[in-house]
Amino acid sequence: MKTEAIIIKRHGGPEVMELVSQNVPEAAEGEVTIEQKAIGLNFIDTYFRSGLYKNPLPHGLGFEAAGKVIAVGPGVRHLKVGDRVAYAMGPIGAYAWTRTVPAWQVVKLPRNVDYEAAAAMMLKGLTVQYLFRQTYRLQGGETILFHAAAGGVGLIACQWARALGVKLIGTVSSPQKAELALRNGAWKVIDYSCEDVPKRVMELTSGQKVPVVYDGVGKSTWEASLDCLQPRGLMVSYGNASGPVDGVNLGILATKGSLYLTRPTLADYVGTQQKLAAAAKDLFDLVAKGDLSIQIDQRFSLHDAASAHEALASRRTTGATVLLPEWE
Repeated sequence: MKTEAIIIKRHGGPEVMELVSQNVPEAAEGEVTIEQKAIGLNFIDTYFRSGLYKNPLPHGLGFEAAGKVIAVGPGVRHLKVGDRVAYAMGPIGAYAWTRTVPAWQVVKLPRNVDYEAAAAMMLKGLTVQYLFRQTYRLQGGETILFHAAAGGVGLIACQWARALGVKLIGTVSSPQKAELALRNGAWKVIDYSCEDVPKRVMELTSGQKVPVVYDGVGKSTWEASLDCLQPRGLMVSYGNASGPVDGVNLGILATKGSLYLTRPTLADYVGTQQKLAAAAKDLFDLVAKGDLSIQIDQRFSLHDAASAHEALASRRTTGATVLLPEWE
């Protein structure tokens, strides 16, 4: 079986992505083959494309997609041909029409979640799940700071925080994005293009600051994030949208209040089929209760994946973006 897929042979900008025809491996022991209906676009895809995160070249791009199972390898018990499924942390290479992946990384979709929503929510939604329910388990009543609140992860975080009874202060880059974050459940927003984030956090919290900051932006927000934390607060640095944080003097954690720091990744929180299924159930239950809806603001043909990367990198996107294999 052949499929079209995006690969890169060198690192660089969106122009290094090539659409090629390649063989789809048959489903071996513990694997399934999926006819993909929608593919999720995430900042981590740009890290692998640029070379910030390393993977042997040539390689594909993308980690999440949704579709229909068309073949099941020996030993797979929880899936069958015809199942509607999604995955969020499969081997790199989701930018493809059809692919074969380890079955343990694949979950069945409930009836109320369509392919596009699944592709848009799995990695981002599971990211919020591990941030809010595992890395720093929010109990309700806390006031927290979440950067990039109008992005794909951010809008899910706004809704999840509201469902938990948590006051989420979100940072955004424009009045339009501020309005979007507020509509999705943010308690307050800070426009970092014209407001001082630590100063505003102090005002909003009556000088108390926050116990936890969730920062997927990285280099450009690092110092401000630390300045928003209470003594012994937790800095959760989970992404590098503005570039990686480097050259850190750990002594700064002491001078700013004996702060804690973690750099988590999804793979370490959902590293088994059981852990993945439990996290996905938490996410899908939120959808079923009406507490979470996925806003897909951009759709691109897989042929036009380079334009999708350009839009994402230039901060022109809001909500989620999906790539659609069937578009010509």
